[in-house]
Amino acid sequence: MRKTIFANEEIYHVFNLGVERRPIFMDKREYDRGLLTLNFYRFKNLSTGLAQVLKLDQEKRNFFLSQLMKQKERLVDILGYCLMPNHFHLLLKQLTEGGITKFIGDFSNSYTRYFNTRNKRIGHLFQGVFKAIRIEDNEQLIHVLRYIHLNPVVSLVIKETDFEDYPYSSFSEYLSKREGFCHKKMILDYFSSIEKLKSFTCDQIDYGKRLEAIKHLVFE
Repeated sequence: MRKTIFANEEIYHVFNLGVERRPIFMDKREYDRGLLTLNFYRFKNLSTGLAQVLKLDQEKRNFFLSQLMKQKERLVDILGYCLMPNHFHLLLKQLTEGGITKFIGDFSNSYTRYFNTRNKRIGHLFQGVFKAIRIEDNEQLIHVLRYIHLNPVVSLVIKETDFEDYPYSSFSEYLSKREGFCHKKMILDYFSSIEKLKSFTCDQIDYGKRLEAIKHLVFE
């Protein structure tokens, strides 16, 4: 049973693992589909699912997606994210009643169908109920975002030299190295410059080794 009650305009760290900690993203194509699925299902009142949109011819598909990205009504704002081989982290602001639950449900169901079809498997892909914890203040917000962004480095998925360019995390979006769907304003307003955000994150790459000190703020 979920202990966290989701409220509009509140921010939550949301996390889930693959069943038995098995891989959920195994190559670039699957990571890219994961990002597209996150981007798609954050919108409210969708008329169809992502799989159906991707079956359209290129012109119709591009038109549908371009119109969707102009929509202002969303279930959630995504403030940060990181996709890892066997889990994901999201920093979400709920905008609509029940928005986080619907968003995670739609993302998980859509991506599971894609993954199972592609890999010729059946059954659940993600562990049961996703974990979520409410962010209580700005200090916790920036520390949890840093933890999310550092995940690929402290988990040894990538080298420190590749950290800023990891394509499946919002960190490169914050550094303006690529376009994306992250809602960055709240975080960037907290720091006086992108360089200060970068220093706050990169100067603490050993931060993950001291995670126990803030673990109660990150996990249930």
